[in-house]
Amino acid sequence: MPEQQQVLVTGGAGYIGSHVCVSLIEAGFTPVVVDNYSNSHEVALDRVTQITGVRPPVYAVDIRDEQRLGEVFAAHDIKAVMHFAGLKAVGESTTLPLEYHGNNVGGSITLFRVMEQHNVRKLIFSSSATVYGDPASVPIKETFPCQVTNPYGRTKLIVEDILRDMSAAPDAQWNTTLLRYFNPVGAHESGLIGEDPAGIPNNLVPFIAQVAVGNLPYLKVFGSDYDTRDGTGVRDYIHVVDLAAGHVAALEQLFQVAPECRVYNLGTGTGYSVLEVVKAFSEASGLEIPYELAPRRPGDIAQCFADPELAWEQLGWRTRRDLKQMMEDTWRWQKRNPQGYRTSES
Repeated sequence: MPEQQQVLVTGGAGYIGSHVCVSLIEAGFTPVVVDNYSNSHEVALDRVTQITGVRPPVYAVDIRDEQRLGEVFAAHDIKAVMHFAGLKAVGESTTLPLEYHGNNVGGSITLFRVMEQHNVRKLIFSSSATVYGDPASVPIKETFPCQVTNPYGRTKLIVEDILRDMSAAPDAQWNTTLLRYFNPVGAHESGLIGEDPAGIPNNLVPFIAQVAVGNLPYLKVFGSDYDTRDGTGVRDYIHVVDLAAGHVAALEQLFQVAPECRVYNLGTGTGYSVLEVVKAFSEASGLEIPYELAPRRPGDIAQCFADPELAWEQLGWRTRRDLKQMMEDTWRWQKRNPQGYRTSES
């Protein structure tokens, strides 16, 4: 693989995008970032530079802006695209479905059109395990049926379907990989980049971290009567640095295989309950995490974890970091940056 291949990273200033930029640079690629900063901070890219010693080219561009996106492609010799840009809150998607479809689906179509105009047909799409809905069994394989239950999940599945259609078109030459990941958590070991959700976090681990740092009073645990080890919901948590490594492995595969559309789960294959995660964070931080048991939320399921074997067999990728390291790295990031990127130590 020739070094310094330029890879467009949409949403590259976000939580996952910024970690992927670090992994790309370390693997010898040059990320070219576009981000509209609707739920991210340019400071994250300053930190990427601090970690790697490389400042990636950055453009404040919305992927729905076809002209400006085309200008970025014209300015760089883009060989592949990693597509992270999108709205991602499940609850919000139920109240703003048009916004979600316009941004996630409409923005993706604009991006794919510009890619075709510039003869770039290698793409890795950031999908989600939410496309599986409530699976009949676990662990979840890539062959399981998709049954989305909210507009956010539907936008992911629609874009997946569009990419499958594009790959199946005669002489299309689209080489695409759909990465369905489970619950990304943790932060870079430096503590310089991590998850910085706007407002009250929607996900468990950043919520726990906000409680630990004193920004929120206690954790509310929704559901304590599931048929699980301790009655609380079980999920597959994956360290964001392992997740980023999975993207690089998928990218390297794209340069070596014939055009088609592939699907991989990125997860650990192990499920942890809410209370097990709370305990692990308490041990990592040395702090008690106050919590309150509450009724189940509509739509929540008892357990969800991946069968990640296909990614191991075809990409040579496997997770390396356990729950203990996920929590230690989350706490290092949160303690160093109690208000996220807005008011943080340098």
